[in-house]
Amino acid sequence: MSDDLPPVLTVTAEGPVRLVVINRPDELNAVNADLHRALAEVWRELAADLEARVVILTGTGRAFSAGGDLEWITSFLDDPAARDESIREGAQIIEEMLRFPLPVIAAVNGPAMGLGASIAVLCDVVLLSERAYLADPHVAVGLVAGDGGAAFWPLLTPILRTREYLYTGDRIDAATAVEVGLASRVVAPDDLLPEARKLAERLAAQPPEALRGTKRVVNMYLSQALAGPMQAGFAAEVVSMQTPEHRERLLALRDRTR
Repeated sequence: MSDDLPPVLTVTAEGPVRLVVINRPDELNAVNADLHRALAEVWRELAADLEARVVILTGTGRAFSAGGDLEWITSFLDDPAARDESIREGAQIIEEMLRFPLPVIAAVNGPAMGLGASIAVLCDVVLLSERAYLADPHVAVGLVAGDGGAAFWPLLTPILRTREYLYTGDRIDAATAVEVGLASRVVAPDDLLPEARKLAERLAAQPPEALRGTKRVVNMYLSQALAGPMQAGFAAEVVSMQTPEHRERLLALRDRTR
């Protein structure tokens, strides 16, 4: 792998498996500028790794990812160039994950919120620790849930359930996430990475062209279904980023967490 990736996202080779770890544990793996860029760029680097067969994506510490770093997101209020770059990279993350040829197993070790939830759900298999939950709190801070939730969740779970969770930002516990189709299965915390590795080894032993071709066909359907909603979602999110309600709620949230 390239040395260009910042230390907030690490990649370790375990035979044919690549373990990708979100590594900002003191900030609950919240996504800042460096991590956002790394999440946009890592997939092409992994695809170019000819020895790789399967990827496991997880987080360090207590969280998978608490979503966007509040200091970084707050900077967008007065920096439209940074805001627009974040939207471009956000679209790149989703496009690259949908295009990525290898199976990706999410080992969701703790809370996965906002972009963290979107990244988890975009993986091919989603294993949730019993301590994990999903949440998309965009609306609660005055934002359209444009970077995955509003566009992607309705493809996986009943729209009535999706609406309630997106409108309220309520947490979806691990068992409920499996029930509604946002995760594959629940795993005991101590068994999470062993189970992910066991599944990764099994997938790595499958005929690679058959596995890649099957993923390509499945994700072709997803890409076609997402094309319109994703573009509309990002456009609506940019508009909501410029509203007084978003500024007021975001600054209040940042001040409470300092």
